[in-house]
Amino acid sequence: MKVKGFTLLEMLVAMAIFAALGVMTSQLVTRIVALDEKAVERGDRILDIQQAMQILDRDLAQIIHRPIRDEFGDPKPSTLIGNDYLLQFTRQGWRNPLERPRSKLQRVAYFVEDESLYRYFWHVLDRADDSEPTIQLLLDKVSSVEFSALDETGAEHSFWPVTDVTTDNTGPGLRALTLNIDITPIGEINRIWAIPAGFVQPVRSPVSPGGNDNGTNDSAGESQADDDNAE
Repeated sequence: MKVKGFTLLEMLVAMAIFAALGVMTSQLVTRIVALDEKAVERGDRILDIQQAMQILDRDLAQIIHRPIRDEFGDPKPSTLIGNDYLLQFTRQGWRNPLERPRSKLQRVAYFVEDESLYRYFWHVLDRADDSEPTIQLLLDKVSSVEFSALDETGAEHSFWPVTDVTTDNTGPGLRALTLNIDITPIGEINRIWAIPAGFVQPVRSPVSPGGNDNGTNDSAGESQADDDNAE
């Protein structure tokens, strides 16, 4: 009786075909997994950027004209670009759910170090020697960050105020703040925030000695309170 079967050559060819299919399938699965990881990583990165932009939006939407005194007792304008930080300003709407004896106004600054964007805020407006800021990491992998100011004439300034605050001169008013930020791997992002029409900032801005604005200015931002600085 003659028995039919596969020859050794046929078996080797079949094994080679299955091995090739296995390698192709493995490579395909590896690529799909890598693409999925990249998609998740990019989604997380976009979420981080959106959260940072939301904090910037909340801060700058509630900017207010309230100059301060620094830890040396020197007067500082309500909005300052350059100097020790990229941008400093006073904002309203700082929530106080525990009703602590403090102002609802807040001094905020932005600073870049080691390609990371940080947010600083102080618990008092007019600082003492021991007034230390709270530091929040907003965004990492930042190649460059630049704030600039637009005055009433439409001119753009990389520093603000445009004249010395120790003089009696009054320059053009502040009407907008712009941001140019380069973020990996998104690239360059440009934002602009209009300053409210009621915001009047002369170059020389007197500061009430020792004041922390627990009066009329505090209530101005109560209706615009936000959650980014929860106690």
